[in-house]
Amino acid sequence: MKRLIAEFEAQDFVQMVFPHQETDWNNYLKEARKNFVDIINAITKYQKVLLICADIEETKSYFQDYKNIEFVKYLSDDTWARDISALSVLEDGEIVYYDFIFNAWGGKFKAQKDNELTLHVKNHYSHKVKSFNFILEGGAIETNGNGILLTTAKCMLNPNRNNLSKEQTTAKLKEIFNLKEVIYLNYGYLAGDDTDSHIDTLARFINNDTIMYITCKDKNDEHYLELKQMEEELKEIAKIHNFKLIELPFCEALYYDNQRLPATYANFLMINNAVLVPLYNVKQDKEALKIFKDTFKNKDIIGIDCSTLIRQHGSLHCVTMQFS
Repeated sequence: MKRLIAEFEAQDFVQMVFPHQETDWNNYLKEARKNFVDIINAITKYQKVLLICADIEETKSYFQDYKNIEFVKYLSDDTWARDISALSVLEDGEIVYYDFIFNAWGGKFKAQKDNELTLHVKNHYSHKVKSFNFILEGGAIETNGNGILLTTAKCMLNPNRNNLSKEQTTAKLKEIFNLKEVIYLNYGYLAGDDTDSHIDTLARFINNDTIMYITCKDKNDEHYLELKQMEEELKEIAKIHNFKLIELPFCEALYYDNQRLPATYANFLMINNAVLVPLYNVKQDKEALKIFKDTFKNKDIIGIDCSTLIRQHGSLHCVTMQFS
């Protein structure tokens, strides 16, 4: 028996990749590193961080206390740990890390070093790594930990990934993770998103029967119709599976270099005893934090300013990967 472990379950550590001069963060590297340090400092109050970095001594200088950080030297292409890291799977009572092919969201950017990252750092893991000849990003899937996988058709069935039919893709995912069902959302997107609509920007399992999702109430916003249609899909799914749904507000339009950014409160990170929530210095931040506090009554809710992070079209969840 095997089972894909959900993010809301117990974790061992979170893996991150620190920005360096050869990444796209270089034009505002100091600000980017501060954003990463804020996230790491928040996580290490609760659990360990495995931090992959180009220069260990330089990276250490950014932290006053790093007893809960393990530094690993590796020169990556970029820093999107969610999509280049392994996934935690329970196989017959043993945890195994599943490593997949990363092709930079359909060949959009260079990816060789990021694709090889897991195999390079696997000696730092306490569990074995198993590699699969299948293109899959961590941000593309959500599981309820009980055999159901939630994803988007725009990403998972995109020919720039595995170029398989829906039936073939479903069969492959079921085989790899021993799933009962794969649910595809046909609607939902964010302007400025490079991932072809990763599910972790739109809708998230917070336990085995509850989904948090973003809604857009502004009829003049370009996202209104698609997100309304996504909401209708989720309501149908909830009816069939007896799931509960929790709405998250839609972040007002943010721009950088005249391009709209895919800012979303769905890109939060659940860790042991806490939830880290991305904030964007907008009026919706307060409402989002209240929803998280009302929902996760037994966890600490920590807001993290991600207004620098979102400039590269990703947010808090995108730069982290939890390991069991």
